[in-house]
Amino acid sequence: MSATTIVLTLGLMALAYLAGSVPFSYLVARANGVDLQRVGSGNVGGANVWRNCGFKPFVVAVVGDVLKGMLPTLTAMHVAHLPPGEVMLVGMAAILGHTFSIFLDFKGGKAVATSTGVLLALFPPLIPFGLVAWLAAFLITRTSSVGSLTAAAVELILGTTFYLLGWLPLAYAVFIWLTGAFIVYLHRTNIRRLRAGTENRFNRLF
Repeated sequence: MSATTIVLTLGLMALAYLAGSVPFSYLVARANGVDLQRVGSGNVGGANVWRNCGFKPFVVAVVGDVLKGMLPTLTAMHVAHLPPGEVMLVGMAAILGHTFSIFLDFKGGKAVATSTGVLLALFPPLIPFGLVAWLAAFLITRTSSVGSLTAAAVELILGTTFYLLGWLPLAYAVFIWLTGAFIVYLHRTNIRRLRAGTENRFNRLF
């Protein structure tokens, strides 16, 4: 790897982290008079926006979270023309910014929408499968965390399958494995509540 590639990668990782740190869910909720850290689950993520602000603010927040993962990754791919491994690092930096936001005392959301944005840049064909899995699990259970965990599992299985078939570069497969495990880790309290039968459910959607 050349010195230029290293410097460019590190610079884009720093920018991606800053972009990822922009707390769209928090800002959208504040614009609607709600402090996400003080209501519902306390999580600065889309599901908490939906539950406490409504569906339209949720859509705005999710679009922002997706874009902050997708745009830095696309820049690394198509503007900087970085190799897959370095592109993956830029995408991971955006996700870490979202989860450990510099603007929220290094706290943040659970990486689902921002990871989706990165994956949308890396390998778009996987996205519809994850969306369908999330929607089906969510509608059946009315529980956002079940939808997220189901989608992560589907992406892990399909990402591994596509890699073994030679359709997906190893670096992008590693990204899917790492983010899948990270999302499960970030949902550990949700998993405990699911096992205890106390997880938050959506009683109404709109």
